[in-house]
Amino acid sequence: MRGVVSLLLTGKIGPPLNTNMRVSLPAVCFVWQIAMIVLFGVFIRYDEESDAHWIEYRRENNITSDIENDFYFRYPSFQDVHVMIFVGFGFLMTFLKRYSYGGVGFNFLIAAFGLQWALLMQGWFHALNPETGKITIGVESLINADFCCAGSLIAFGALLGKVSPVQTLVVALFGVTLFAVEEYIILDLLHCRDAGGSMVIHCFGGYYGLAISWVLYRPNLHLSKRHHGSIYHSDLFAMIGTLYLWMYWPSFNSAITDHGDGQHRTAINTYLALASSVLTTVALSSMHQKRGKLDMVHIQNATLAGGVAMGTAAEFMITPYGALIVGFCMGIISTFGYLYISPFLEKTLKLQDTCGVHNLHAVPGMLGGFIGAIVAAAASESVYGREGLINTFDFEGEFADRTPGTQGGFQAAGTCVSIAFGLVGGAIVGFILRFPIWGDPGDDNCFDDEVYWEVSLCLHYSLFVGVNPTAVELHLLSF
Repeated sequence: MRGVVSLLLTGKIGPPLNTNMRVSLPAVCFVWQIAMIVLFGVFIRYDEESDAHWIEYRRENNITSDIENDFYFRYPSFQDVHVMIFVGFGFLMTFLKRYSYGGVGFNFLIAAFGLQWALLMQGWFHALNPETGKITIGVESLINADFCCAGSLIAFGALLGKVSPVQTLVVALFGVTLFAVEEYIILDLLHCRDAGGSMVIHCFGGYYGLAISWVLYRPNLHLSKRHHGSIYHSDLFAMIGTLYLWMYWPSFNSAITDHGDGQHRTAINTYLALASSVLTTVALSSMHQKRGKLDMVHIQNATLAGGVAMGTAAEFMITPYGALIVGFCMGIISTFGYLYISPFLEKTLKLQDTCGVHNLHAVPGMLGGFIGAIVAAAASESVYGREGLINTFDFEGEFADRTPGTQGGFQAAGTCVSIAFGLVGGAIVGFILRFPIWGDPGDDNCFDDEVYWEVSLCLHYSLFVGVNPTAVELHLLSF
């Protein structure tokens, strides 16, 4: 029976490719997870606000109430960011008609491994105690780990349907490592401000995934064209991801900003930019069609571009109307990218970008970094106040003498660093993934869950012929 259905679906009898996952995937998962356990045992400890000595710490630091523990301030934002990573990103990738399991399932796998590796990598760069050699973690560490995972999940979007689960883990391993290094350079050495990650998350993740996809170019990917598309229900599931991301993006951008006005302003600016990008996306999508119909691809993706671009400048005094302008422009730029740039890149540069991360993350992230540079350079005491200027840009310690103009220059330099890390790092990882040892699917079997997942035969058959799954099941039972 399975051979008959396989023949109907693919024109071949039997499985189309031996992907060798029974040994390699369990081996990688077990070995890497055991390595995480060992490394956590050696390096990771609770910070002073999550340790059982909190009572003593509270007394020594004249803290009057448990409510002043950072957990109660940061945890709501952590929940929102966590939902975005696992539900928002996951369901956004379910638009392919035959790859919903892979979209949401491999997103789950990448994030679950990535957050563990991120706690270590970011800890070594930011929270390592030189006296004890230990890394202390708290609720803010969990938020930053999710941010770190986001870069690899964005990269996965460019590779969706074309790589094996082992390759996704390799992408996450190197992606988190590169992220931690470029984040340290941009935030610590260059002292850039990038609360929502336009530079360190979206720009890096986008170009990282695009570089890998370019190196892994498949000249015969057209053989999987029958799978590379959506159906009504897959697009509806993808819209769940869009709406979760859209609603929680103000939390994403503001999660680790300073208490008080910075966080408040970041949420407002992101909220406005997102709203503005929706209207311009709908307008341009409708204008492109002769009868004014909307394209679900644009609505699922370009409506989020305002949130991406506001990641750097959201905590600055960009003004509410400035946030609307950013969203307005990003909606147009992102939709234009899906309409014209993506086809051009695939035809001319041989760049196969499954989810269009170039249009949602790479370009809006890059532009968001430069927008932040311009807004920072234009900052003044008359707008921020002296204390507000110092607080917003952390002009303290060795950076006390830095001027807004200089800060703007460093912000622009930080954006260039993220692009360089993404492109160079992605190219190197892409060449590593070209070795024929990873069990990746053949050109004629991309975008198909059956390669790596147990899939209901009646569901597969119904997707092929376009009928009700229950009717197909009854039909198959009649044989």
